[in-house]
Amino acid sequence: MAYSDLAERDIQYTIHPYTNLALHEERGPLVITRGDGIYVYDEQNNRILEGLAGLWCTSLGFSEQRLIDAATRQLKELPYMHTFAHRSTSPVIELSEKLIEVAPHPMARPFFVNSGSEAIDTAIKMIWYYNNAIDRPEKKKIISRRRGYHGVTVAGSSLTAIPLMQNDFDVPLDRMLQTDTPSYYRHGAAGETEEEFATSLANSLEQQILAEGPETVAAFFAEPVMGAGGVITPPATYFEKIQAVLKKYDVLFVADEVICGFGRTGNWWGCETYNITPDIVTCAKQLSSAYLPIAAVMVSDEIFRGLQSNSQKHGAFGMGYTYGGHPVAAAVALETINIYQERDTIGHVQNIAPQFQQRLAALADHPLVGEARGVGLIGGLELVADKSTREQFPVEAKAAMQVADRALDHGLVVRGLPADAVGICPPLIIEPAQIDELFDKLERALDDVDRDLRM
Repeated sequence: MAYSDLAERDIQYTIHPYTNLALHEERGPLVITRGDGIYVYDEQNNRILEGLAGLWCTSLGFSEQRLIDAATRQLKELPYMHTFAHRSTSPVIELSEKLIEVAPHPMARPFFVNSGSEAIDTAIKMIWYYNNAIDRPEKKKIISRRRGYHGVTVAGSSLTAIPLMQNDFDVPLDRMLQTDTPSYYRHGAAGETEEEFATSLANSLEQQILAEGPETVAAFFAEPVMGAGGVITPPATYFEKIQAVLKKYDVLFVADEVICGFGRTGNWWGCETYNITPDIVTCAKQLSSAYLPIAAVMVSDEIFRGLQSNSQKHGAFGMGYTYGGHPVAAAVALETINIYQERDTIGHVQNIAPQFQQRLAALADHPLVGEARGVGLIGGLELVADKSTREQFPVEAKAAMQVADRALDHGLVVRGLPADAVGICPPLIIEPAQIDELFDKLERALDDVDRDLRM
């Protein structure tokens, strides 16, 4: 089928997430036809370096044969079985053991779902169920952070405090609260150190908990690095101070590791990078290198005991998903973790991250860039109209989106994010020469947009 036919069918029959649907009627989509390593190819056979690993997820690139073989073998052996009513399959059992083995903090059990958004919703339900089990029926409020991203289901988007993802969707729901964005560049006071800024954020959180009533606040959800909200790395001592407040008021910490988990920050988990001791961990994306949909919620032993006691009270744990713990997805996820371990993927990230971060930091000198920030193999550029005042471009300029569009012209995928940030997150298998290729193309895109915006 010709591309024009494919594009026309796509325009007629597909709703595209995060797309201006009015403009969608005027121009066709980018149709990707195949992948090879860190590259993808469009319908005209143009090679494009995938600098966002799909959606922060395709860690092993777009042609890992071992994952294809793992899926094929499992499809032949057992293509489907659910995990309801105390049933399981070999891939689910082995993946459960593997996840508990590599967890960032001792965890009791994983619960398998299909996406990061489902994992967030499931964690919320578990927290409410747990607090009912231990006779704390009022302790139900959930706090997330402005510009944090936790999915786009009804509950998830209630924690995703990004206006685009809440406006006119009638969220957030009751019980869902937001606290400050830990952006030192954007919100730190003049003369304030990172440590002082972190203290201010912790004090603000404490005052919010006290105002709401500690007996009503159940949990705090946070990404170790805020991904879709602008790739915001925490200021020094931030998580240590936040965790002290949470512990003081018996508020659970849910680490949303959907983007950071499995090597992205240079450790297995963002929790390890930032000294986070979570009560619950959600993970997805790089769990299967995105080859098949799978996600998990891991809970501590204390929380598992609460869930267990309440299930005895009601006769069963009354939730589950038809495709949760799908044996084919589980087999692919298990093989993904095996590859990480056998090839020392984390070590590879640690070896090449200094080059990645050096090239990223150098872009802070570009006239369009206010701040370059990142850790491991994830980075963000915050764009500004005036570097000295940090004044942003008008919203209608869509500066970050322009950079993403121009990057594509140069054969590179990056992503325009809220607050005029550009997200960079290549597959973990990227090599040194490819890092240079990525940043050379990105710099040319920045030059193009800078010239256009200042004409």
